[in-house]
Amino acid sequence: MTETTPVDTTTRTAPDSGAEVTLPVHTDLLRLATAGSVDDGKSTLVGRLLHDTKSVLADQLDAVHRASADRGLDTPDLSLLVDGLRAEREQGITIDVAYRYFATPKRSFVLADTPGHVQYTRNTVTGASTAQLAVLLVDARKGVLEQTRRHAAVLALLGVPRLVLAVNKIDMVDFDESVHRDIAEEFTAHAHRLGYTDDKVVTIPVSALHGDNVVERSERTPWYTGPSLLEHLENVPVAPDPHDAPFRLPVQYVIRPRTAEDPDYRGYAGQVAAGVVSQGDEVVVLPAGLRSTVSRVDTPEGSTPRAAAGRSVTVLLEDDFDIARGDVIAAAQNPPRVSDEIDATLCWLAEKPLQPGAKLLVKHGSRTVQAFVTELTTRFDEQALSTVGAPESLELNEIGTVGLRTAEPLPVDDYADSKRTGSFLVIDPADGTTLAAGLVGAPLAGAQ
Repeated sequence: MTETTPVDTTTRTAPDSGAEVTLPVHTDLLRLATAGSVDDGKSTLVGRLLHDTKSVLADQLDAVHRASADRGLDTPDLSLLVDGLRAEREQGITIDVAYRYFATPKRSFVLADTPGHVQYTRNTVTGASTAQLAVLLVDARKGVLEQTRRHAAVLALLGVPRLVLAVNKIDMVDFDESVHRDIAEEFTAHAHRLGYTDDKVVTIPVSALHGDNVVERSERTPWYTGPSLLEHLENVPVAPDPHDAPFRLPVQYVIRPRTAEDPDYRGYAGQVAAGVVSQGDEVVVLPAGLRSTVSRVDTPEGSTPRAAAGRSVTVLLEDDFDIARGDVIAAAQNPPRVSDEIDATLCWLAEKPLQPGAKLLVKHGSRTVQAFVTELTTRFDEQALSTVGAPESLELNEIGTVGLRTAEPLPVDDYADSKRTGSFLVIDPADGTTLAAGLVGAPLAGAQ
């Protein structure tokens, strides 16, 4: 009998289901997204990962067994573990982004499960916006499809640094090595055109239904010598938060407690979007351009000499400035540019098309300002990897570059330099709905 090393664990509550999830402590976190065309087996693959990593509660598994038996199936339908709503299961489609949580002794995972239908590309944008890696599925019998190329282009646009192509249903082609090789070569060539290098793209032949190369390596693919999908996810390097980037702190709240102990306390609270802030750092407050020095950095646990990206802090300055929510405190030596004219890339998410002259709201960090579209510059063709100049409009799921003029200047970075301060939302001023995901600059400007 093989002995295993005990792993310290912690219990957390999953926000989407309310269920308690047990995660090992002292492991790093990988945020990943899945994408694929309809019926490629994505839900089954995610269900297999959850099942084989023992990340499924007993009552959930019992429910899957009962539902599978009611359908006359001999084996449990693991896709039921991730297809969220009864109505969508009855239609045979998944129509929302669902977040799943699982863990192994090596790493914890947050997985954004996105839908496959072409009309839900906007959900792929949502699910992939924070992903450090994306798993794309293709059916081994169908190969790389139009939607596969579309998803890859969106992932490249959003700056997802690593891709895994899972060639699913390899059992349906008799575990044929040549089928996997041809699909891998076609997809890798497409990924290269999007800017991915060989070390950022991995292809793995899998059978989600039977578990081949999902958690354990399969003996039925002796020609494949790479890792299983889970082994790759456990060991792939995770890009750290951008600690080496210039410091950025969008101010969420101004704290003035007016206590007897410290009646003059004035702190600026928010989450460090990039870089590191330390006591004594020279900073600039934007968009006003006021310069000061950090006198203290507070956290819920007390003062700290420094705080890095991802940490919520309250920064105190030596000067008493009129700073408000929406301002940005940044490194004085390398601040973002401040402008009321922005060249941006939009992933249009609304049914109503975007046209030049449209009046919008732009939400950047903690600041929301009025804006209008000065021009539609290009529309990106994600199949041909080319651009169409001066389009008349941007339709649902289309991606294009636009010119925006804002009512107030905004401190922005290019998205390629800083995702957090280089991204924004476009909002309908009439009803507050989200119209587009915006990126400062043109990440795919190299497309010809």
